[in-house]
Amino acid sequence: MYYDNKLAVLKRIFGTDNIILEPKALKVDKSEYPIVDDVVVLSHPSEYTEKVRTALGASGRVRGDVAGSFSRDVQFTFGREWEEFSAIMPEHRDEFFKYFDIVDLKSLKAASVCDLGCGAGRFSYFLKDICGDLILIDFSDSIFIARNNLTGADNCLFFMCDIKKMPFAENFADFIFCLGVLHHLPTPAMDEVRKLAKFSKTILVYLYYALDNRPLYFRWILAAVTLLRKRLSKIRNPFFRKVFSRAGAYFVYIPLVALGEFLKPLKISGFIPLYDSYHGKSASRIEQDVYDRFFTPIEQRFSKKDIYSLTDTFEEVLVSDEVPYWHFLCRNTRGAFANPQPAVF
Repeated sequence: MYYDNKLAVLKRIFGTDNIILEPKALKVDKSEYPIVDDVVVLSHPSEYTEKVRTALGASGRVRGDVAGSFSRDVQFTFGREWEEFSAIMPEHRDEFFKYFDIVDLKSLKAASVCDLGCGAGRFSYFLKDICGDLILIDFSDSIFIARNNLTGADNCLFFMCDIKKMPFAENFADFIFCLGVLHHLPTPAMDEVRKLAKFSKTILVYLYYALDNRPLYFRWILAAVTLLRKRLSKIRNPFFRKVFSRAGAYFVYIPLVALGEFLKPLKISGFIPLYDSYHGKSASRIEQDVYDRFFTPIEQRFSKKDIYSLTDTFEEVLVSDEVPYWHFLCRNTRGAFANPQPAVF
């Protein structure tokens, strides 16, 4: 069984020695969690996806949201997104270094790292040979894609779980990263960042920015886009989503990037919407972001000032001034996870 050699890690994560591993289940104290394709399903049965319900032979069909803090639409959208865009791409490596520019990667050697809201595991893929234990968590079917993408990485553990309901011990991870996740939840993202302080002393987070470092017309454009997104996110037809994502990439995003390149000699590319975030990216990668942006029903945005308010919970909050805006590091003790040093892959 995949977890045979990981019992010690599981005991540390859950904070108990009372763990029994069975072929298709993990028993932790008085709780029993099914295992599907090497993924430990921690979700409540009411939050199972269709894939999990089918695998477990559960009766009935998945229905609407089970509670105000859980969004079935978000679960569905991200499961489908990573099913459609499942491959680890070369440019994901570049994105990895942009997000981790304020992290000393060498300090993560042998550390217990958690990828919270892992999606297809595109960032864990570049950490698997650096860190010790690598704990991947997602509440959608993307966790199974991450398992496939990290085949051969024996230090990985996979959990399906709502990140607001993790049954793990305090400080179960040395380092948590949660990139592009919390701003899509139906609960206030800043509150969720504060709650993560319970589970690790060092946390890397990316939240959508409020365009607070951009000209006013960027916010006018965002207001129009938001109205469109709220309508489009209700459409679940996979063919429509695919066609719209491709059209958005080729007829909006890519032309704006091209315009930015044309204006680059004049040093005004930064005034072109989307240019800073998408120049150098492939059409396929841009298409995925169009899907992500227009078919997710919930979107929260924050200013740098909002992020610095987290000092009411963390001793240190370090915000990167580089794209993507805003990614930041929260710490509660002095450690070796900041002050980046070059890393070689």
